[in-house]
Order: sequence, then structure tokens, then C-alpha cells
Amino acid sequence: MPKQMMGFVRAGIGSAVTGSWKYYSWMGLLLILIAYGAFAYITQLKGGLAVTGMNDVVSWGLYISNFTFLVGMAAAAVMLVLPAYIFKDVDFRKAVLIGEGVAVGALIMCMCFVTVDLGGPQNLWHLLPGIGYFNWPDSMLTWDILVLNGYLALNLLVPAYLLFSKYRGEEPDKRKYVPFVILSVFWAVSIHLVTAFLYTALPARPLWNNALLGPRFLASAFAAGPAFILLVLAVVNKMTEYKVEQETIRKLALVITVAAQINIIMLGSELFKEFYHVTEHSASAVYLFFGLDGHNELVPWIRTAVGMSLLATILLTINPIRRKKRFLYPSCVLLFVGIWIEKGMGLIVPGFIPSPLGEIATYSPTWVEIGITLGIWALGLAVLSVLTKVAVDIETGKVRAH
Repeated sequence: MPKQMMGFVRAGIGSAVTGSWKYYSWMGLLLILIAYGAFAYITQLKGGLAVTGMNDVVSWGLYISNFTFLVGMAAAAVMLVLPAYIFKDVDFRKAVLIGEGVAVGALIMCMCFVTVDLGGPQNLWHLLPGIGYFNWPDSMLTWDILVLNGYLALNLLVPAYLLFSKYRGEEPDKRKYVPFVILSVFWAVSIHLVTAFLYTALPARPLWNNALLGPRFLASAFAAGPAFILLVLAVVNKMTEYKVEQETIRKLALVITVAAQINIIMLGSELFKEFYHVTEHSASAVYLFFGLDGHNELVPWIRTAVGMSLLATILLTINPIRRKKRFLYPSCVLLFVGIWIEKGMGLIVPGFIPSPLGEIATYSPTWVEIGITLGIWALGLAVLSVLTKVAVDIETGKVRAH
């Protein structure tokens, strides 16, 4: 067994570093972006967080915005895991490994964004039990660290076992992986709810102190995440011999549509609550959607985001349009970008404005933050590309135990 495991690892590495010129070109582009992100990060390490656009009032910016969005991306894998493993829907079987690869890439990006937001990796020791002050179980941040790392382990463990079994030409033993699959379903929901609770538990931030925030986190995640997975499946179908059935695409599109509809309904409920009777607690929402005291930097962004999400939801809701790829794929792109803006800059930054003392401090990311963000996204896409490449080669029989 150890020899076979070593052979499995060597075969995986061999698969990851070999491919067509398109694969090499794509990975080369990602490496360039990673290098640019590393350069920007070195600049931040030298100058500290002072080189970012964050300040004493807006202490979370582009990093935590992306972190919040990507936690939802990771949780979205459950929308494939649940029908494939629990309900035994064979149509989802070929897509589920790709979905779990997306979850792994998203979780790695989450941890990278938290690391750069701390100011530097040298500060991570504060999070280590027994060395730093972990503050468990009182701190919601502690729970977030636990659930994210646990979910990452589950999304590595189950696919690795399934691919190892396929590599050996054996049928995987359900007793060895189904319990972990069931656990991952509940864990997926918990990672995004706990992240939402981080914001909801702050009563001095009225924009976040909302009981609907957790459910809407899930709805938006189950719309944007599967939308991204569907786009990845489209690329896999076109670029490899691993073909995902159109019935799978149609079912996944239906999941995206229902989640997008629920997300829009919840957004409407939040807007009604904020603007039907405008109070001092509505100041953050007023700043976001209409501007406040002459500050309207985020107004074009949030209106664009809501417009994109609404248009995508309308297109997806019309069944004949949703069944046509030339409308389906652009709709998924619109939905993904719209929710990325709304869940990121449209949620995090206005939560700080105005401050509890009434201060208004604007925020815009610097080139350092943008460069680091691009580098981390490139790293996540590189991880996803490698995992997908290895999984496809094993599933199609190109990589087998000798």
C-alpha cells in the first residue's frame, strides 16, 4: 500500500506538469500573476498595512471582501456533493470532483487573504492553540478558523480516496467515505453561517447586525458558487476528453436559478427594511446605495452589482433561455461578478461607514492590494487547474497503477 500511495503521488505530480500548449500557456499566465502578487506582498511586508487603502475607520477592505465571498464559493460544493453522494443522482457523479476542486482552491485563497490581512505570516502565531491566545469557544473568529480548516481537510480527503481507488482500478468502499461526505454537507453550511455570524454579532454595525444575513449568505453562495462550477465544467467539456452530460448542466443551472431567485427576494427584503422607514441605523445602506454627505464612491458599484444579479436571475428564470448555452454561460458570469461585488466591497466597506462616532472615511484599494488579490486568485485558479488536470487524467484512464 505505501508503494502504491507513493506511485499515486508521483503519477499525480507527473500529470500536473504535463499537458498541451494551452495548458502550459494558462499555467504560465497564472505564474506571472502569482509573481506579481508576490512582488506586491513584499512591498506590503516592507511598508506594513500603511501601503493599503485601509485606515482607522475602514479596517477591512479588499482582502476580507474576497475572503467573505470565497467562503461561499467553498461552501457551494455541497450543491454537487449532496445529490451525487447522498441522493445517488448519477448525473452529478462526474461533476462532483470538479466541484470539490473548486472548494479546495477557494479555501486556500481564503487562508491566503486572511494571512495578508493580518499584516504578515509572522502574526499567525497568535492563532495557534497553546502558543497564542486562541480564545475558544468565545471567539467567532476561532470557530471560523476551525470550520474552514476542517472543511478543507474533508474536501481533500474524500476526493483523494476516490481518485486513489480509481487509480488502482478498484471500486471505492462506501463505508470509508460516505460518513465523511455526510459530515461535509453539514460542515459546508456551517462555514458560511459562522462567517455570517462574525458580522451579525457586531451590534455597532447596523448594516451587518441583521438576522437575514446568514440565510442570504447561503443563498448568494449557492448561486455564485455553482455558477462558477458550471463555467469550469464548460471549459473541461471543451478542452478535455472528460465529458459531463448535458443533463448535469441543466440540473446545475436549475439549482443556480432557484438560489439566485431566493437571493433576490432576500435582497428586496433587506432594502425594504432599510429604506421604508429610514432611521439613523440606515446610514450605511444610504451611503452604499445613494451616497452620504457627498461621499458616493460605492454607489456605481452596488447599482451595477444589483443590476447584473437581477438581469442574470431574470434570464435564468426563463426556461427556454436558460437551456441555450449562449445565454446560460453569460448569465452565470453576470451572476458571479454581481454577487462578488455585492458580497465583497458592497458589504464589508459600507459596514464601517459611518463609524459608531459618525465619522466618514472613504476607502479605495491601492495597487498593492489589487496586485496581492490578483496573485491570490491566480494561486487559487492554479490549484484548481492542477487538481482538475489530475482528476481528469485519472478518471479517463490516462493515469493508472502499473
